[in-house]
Amino acid sequence: MGSDLAATPTAPDHITAPQLKVAVIGAGASGLVTARALKTEGHRVVVYEKSERLGGTWAYDPRVESDPLSLDPDREIVHSSLYRSLRTNLPRQLMGFSDYPFSTDGDPRTFPGHREVLRFINKFATEFGLVELIRFDAEVVRVERVDSRNDQWLVESRNRETSSNELFNAVVVCNGHYTIPKVADFRGREKWPGQQIHSHNYRVPDPFENQVVVVIGDGPSALDISLEISDVAKQVYLSSRSPKVKVAKLDCRDNIWQHSKIDHANENGEVVFEDGAVVHADIILHCTGFMYSFPFLKTEGIVTVEEGRVGPLYKHIFPPKLGPNLSFIAIPYMTVVTQMIDFQAKWVARVLSGKAWLPSEEEMETEVRQHYQLMDEKGTPKHYTHALQFELDYLDWLANQVGERVHETTRLFLKRYMKFAFEGGNKWRHREWEPNL
Repeated sequence: MGSDLAATPTAPDHITAPQLKVAVIGAGASGLVTARALKTEGHRVVVYEKSERLGGTWAYDPRVESDPLSLDPDREIVHSSLYRSLRTNLPRQLMGFSDYPFSTDGDPRTFPGHREVLRFINKFATEFGLVELIRFDAEVVRVERVDSRNDQWLVESRNRETSSNELFNAVVVCNGHYTIPKVADFRGREKWPGQQIHSHNYRVPDPFENQVVVVIGDGPSALDISLEISDVAKQVYLSSRSPKVKVAKLDCRDNIWQHSKIDHANENGEVVFEDGAVVHADIILHCTGFMYSFPFLKTEGIVTVEEGRVGPLYKHIFPPKLGPNLSFIAIPYMTVVTQMIDFQAKWVARVLSGKAWLPSEEEMETEVRQHYQLMDEKGTPKHYTHALQFELDYLDWLANQVGERVHETTRLFLKRYMKFAFEGGNKWRHREWEPNL
């Protein structure tokens, strides 16, 4: 959203920054990097974490939800969507923050596993004194303005025994968006007799032994999981909605076939693809992504989530009517996420300190409208509002606001890695890449 590198107006250096009391929702990577930025600016920070440990989505949880598709509103929600074998789909050289690189930690692999990522996050939190800012086992159930002003926010939280209310000057939402599954919609889904699971509830391949499995999706998790379960399943059929897909057997496995989008499913267990193929499957595995969800946030309709668009948000962060006292970190994707959240957090902290000023409400709303209009003119679906397509314009803009710049090595790593990802085929599927800078 916007590649103009002109800096947001900054306040004169002699202005004393106000010390604000700021609530951060979530103790994952984005919440912790936000807490550090706010603490550095002298703000008083409380981090709310509903679980008993930090790390967010990187804290592996072997549990799965009672409803394999996660559609039951009464289910107990499991936050993490990690499967046991998960490795990052970005190399470790792109996993660090701008001033805090990702360590090797004794693992020679270019693409670290989730346990190593969690160790990195824990080390970061310890080194910067962030753990003492976290209230564990504190689920936020309501965030709401006290009145029509933006500088008083009520945060209601609860644990197993009690609930409490507390006032803050500002709230930063860092609750992640890899928890609430998005399920594929096709004719006959509700009456199809086999088992349906979302990848959110996938942990290990054992339940797929000797099964015929249809995997919906063509993202990293769909490819990872397909390869993993193919070691135990009878057959695996990958279904992609991409018009560029070639219907064929994958050359890396004898029992994986690529197909087009599912046309419909029948009550006799058949799954019919748009390419005309028909298979009798035991399991449909939805590797179809996740939805943004902020059930605790009460803004009287000012901030909405619609078809994958959180809005309106200026620069994907500030609602024009509620900023800077309400902000969101880590909404965009398809980018160098850790560096993005680092720059976002530092900018939010500077704005709250008065060291940087936001444009007027009207100017922010105008820019958001123009962004939406440009998407409409290009025919870009609404759910791509926050997809940055691995372009660095947005990161450049953010870095400029906080007096930093995107490292040249980051640009080089990303350029080489994206070439490998698009051309690497089986090597990319198996994470066989060395940057050789």
